[in-house]
Amino acid sequence: MADLKFLAFDLGAESGRGFAGLFDGERVVLDELRRFPNGPVRIMDSIFWDALRLFSEMKDCMRAFVSRYGREADGIGVDTWGVDFALLGKGDILLSNPYHYRDKRTNGMIEEAIKRVPKERIFERTGIQFMQINTLYQLLSMVLEGSPIIGIAETLLMMPDLFNFWLTGVKASEFTIATTSQFYNPRGEGGTETAPGGWARDLLQDMGIPTHFLPDIIPSGTVMGKIFPSVAEEVGIDGRTPVVAVGCHDTASAVAAVPVKGDGWCYISSGTWSLMGVEVERPIINDRTMELNFTNEGGVGGRIRFLKNIMGLWLLQECRRTWARTDRDYPYSELMEMAKGSKPFLAFVDPDDPMFLPPGDMPSRIQEFCRRTGQRVPETKGEVVRCALESLALKYRWVLEKLEEVMGRKIDTIHVVGGGSQNQLLCQLTADATRRQVIAGPVEATATGNVLVQALAQGHIATLSDLREVVRNSFDLISYEPLDPDPWDDAYERFLGLI
Repeated sequence: MADLKFLAFDLGAESGRGFAGLFDGERVVLDELRRFPNGPVRIMDSIFWDALRLFSEMKDCMRAFVSRYGREADGIGVDTWGVDFALLGKGDILLSNPYHYRDKRTNGMIEEAIKRVPKERIFERTGIQFMQINTLYQLLSMVLEGSPIIGIAETLLMMPDLFNFWLTGVKASEFTIATTSQFYNPRGEGGTETAPGGWARDLLQDMGIPTHFLPDIIPSGTVMGKIFPSVAEEVGIDGRTPVVAVGCHDTASAVAAVPVKGDGWCYISSGTWSLMGVEVERPIINDRTMELNFTNEGGVGGRIRFLKNIMGLWLLQECRRTWARTDRDYPYSELMEMAKGSKPFLAFVDPDDPMFLPPGDMPSRIQEFCRRTGQRVPETKGEVVRCALESLALKYRWVLEKLEEVMGRKIDTIHVVGGGSQNQLLCQLTADATRRQVIAGPVEATATGNVLVQALAQGHIATLSDLREVVRNSFDLISYEPLDPDPWDDAYERFLGLI
């Protein structure tokens, strides 16, 4: 068959990318069209996403696609990070720049929420990990501050839903991104096999949060419609091009592209966040999973991604940004060499300590955590980076143990996908810390999943298993075996004392 040509937008918390995905029925090839920066825009004491600039960058990607491959495209898909949203008013006007999930307005909101609704009921209704960044607490903060916007809003759209609306004129929320809100009930009425459940309206009402602006929910893989005529005219693309609601949460698209076969595996979608978990048919919601603060997010095909959110390479990214301001812009490769040459097991941090959530001087906060917990304080850049990476590897071990406990079976292999799969040092540290085989790749798992879910939605791939076979056919994977795991046992005992 001739190559099908798809356009995938993958918007992450640090950068956005546009890819052409070329699919011949057996293999997929990605061609990066454009890459552009993303990140928080500070206005006075608040931080926002620049949604209009991001959409303008997306249109430039479409122009690049047309220039390279011609006007005809077989589909367009958008995925982004989770939890953040936009509110539209009368006439579908964007009422405000969407807030960034790291904005301080959600400080203390979990505590406020459980004053209104018991914590146990929130988890029982949603199965979602308690994180102050969740959409639920962002909306609650707006209610408590008396925001006028929430009163005049007519539609709430999660970030990829917003871009899909601007591309098609269709307002809907895709299943996987809706589940990140912590007000989606995966066991509720009105769902389908590929999008089980629905909005937990009773939960929002009991918290005093309006529900009138919640849109219809559609399954991943829904063809939303053709590209909006004015967009097609502006960028030169064929006006018949379909827009597909892929796994619109970037992790859902990434997990769809994990190149697995059989059982006994877990994944780490490694980027700004590390999302570590397994794929299950139904949500796992009980007292133990609430105690462990695990989450049940939607996956492609109506499956559930049972996982733990971990702070991830944000620690390293913020260190690098801090040093770029105060010293120079160190490439990641140089920082990894510094870390390799530094003494192992000097000190550890809990990557998920709230002190690491906001942007800012990360090296100083890592040092302060070590000082506060009575450890040796990492002084050099290499020591700080090694501390962050070893701490992540140890957190992965903790999550692995809890996954095995909840699932009642051993996990033999850890698949690392996403940008973090390129970090050879972290992959080896993970293999050593967990005593498990680590298989790294593909690097662009999210864009790969985005493209192949478009193909799946239009009948060019039959099943999710077939999709993953295409991934295995298309990319070279790197395997890491444990090399020196014994010293990690003592390190893990020390780490457990910190978390």
